[in-house]
Amino acid sequence: MTLSEPEATEFPVRLPGESFPPLQYADFREQPGLIRSTLPTGSPVWLVSRYEDVRTVLTDRRISSDPAREGFPNVARTGGVPTRDQIPGWFVGIDPPEHDRFRKALIPEFSVRRIRQWRPLIQETVDRCVDHLLSLGDSADLVSEFALPVPSLVISTMLGVPFVDREFFESRTKTLVNLKTTTEDERGVAVQELLRYIGRLIKVKQRRAGDDLISRLLESAVLSPEELTGVVMLLLIAGHETTANNIALGVVTLLSNPQWIGDDRAVDELLRYHSVADLVALRVAVEDVEIGGQVVRAGEGIIPLIAGANHDLNSFDRPDEFDPGRAARHHVAFGYGVHQCLGQNLVRAEMEIVYQTLFRRVPTLAVDADVTALPFKYDGTLFGLHELPVRW
Repeated sequence: MTLSEPEATEFPVRLPGESFPPLQYADFREQPGLIRSTLPTGSPVWLVSRYEDVRTVLTDRRISSDPAREGFPNVARTGGVPTRDQIPGWFVGIDPPEHDRFRKALIPEFSVRRIRQWRPLIQETVDRCVDHLLSLGDSADLVSEFALPVPSLVISTMLGVPFVDREFFESRTKTLVNLKTTTEDERGVAVQELLRYIGRLIKVKQRRAGDDLISRLLESAVLSPEELTGVVMLLLIAGHETTANNIALGVVTLLSNPQWIGDDRAVDELLRYHSVADLVALRVAVEDVEIGGQVVRAGEGIIPLIAGANHDLNSFDRPDEFDPGRAARHHVAFGYGVHQCLGQNLVRAEMEIVYQTLFRRVPTLAVDADVTALPFKYDGTLFGLHELPVRW
């Protein structure tokens, strides 16, 4: 057990031209205990990079995901994880047992069986988005014209958003997740507009229920309308940008490794390999706790590095190679424990259908730029691509 606090290490910033995950993660895993670092905001934090240690952090009940607690870390350019006072129903920031109420209400909507029922809708959406892409000529930005619209249109249909409102819905979510071209004020306006819209939509569903997620959650009466507003907002954001990032990065990787196009095993390997939600699972200790031989004091912030865990040599052979032939289902790209991503079955289905459809219908698809010079998201909480110029 290590009681003393090690000297602070510089926070591993992603830099253009350097590989992801940052090379420092491998050094972190070799050092005893945990890594003490300082966030860009100036706050101290513990970095956790070994696979088993990350799973420990994500399952220990003495470690909280509540952003209202003193010492909770914030790595984002925005205001960080919303508290319950800011957005009721933002359940990723709620600890058990209260969190369990939200999870039990939502699990049936994202089960394997339910997502299987949604596959025809996902296929129809992807086909329409490919039609749109091809209508643009022989080149386009795959991120804005395809990767972002697919998950937005799928989730808006699942929620029961009327077709005539889809453009409003998609434009506001696009503003919300595009950190490169929008300001914090513009994103704040988009959040308020979406919250007002979702609130009105819930009132409509209260009067006239449909066959959709919002109507079923209202009927169950487990969540209040105010909580449901936050839940819908979270589903929208969590399912939108992460999936879009995975789609775009996956297209680049599969075009570089075409022997795996058409093999559905590539989906989980892409999720592990890219680990786009590297800095998302933020935590704070509420009691003194030992992790990896290091004592973390109550009130100290913790960041489990998801990409660090998914590239741990002790859990994945040749972790820095893209190899869908490996058994990678135990990766932690969707987190682990009670806060493991509810939408993982949906994400897998969207990625499978996107790759099957896109490469079948656009067999000459190619990246229209130097891959090493692509605008990767070095500045966001999520890793991904701001743009992906393609031609066909």
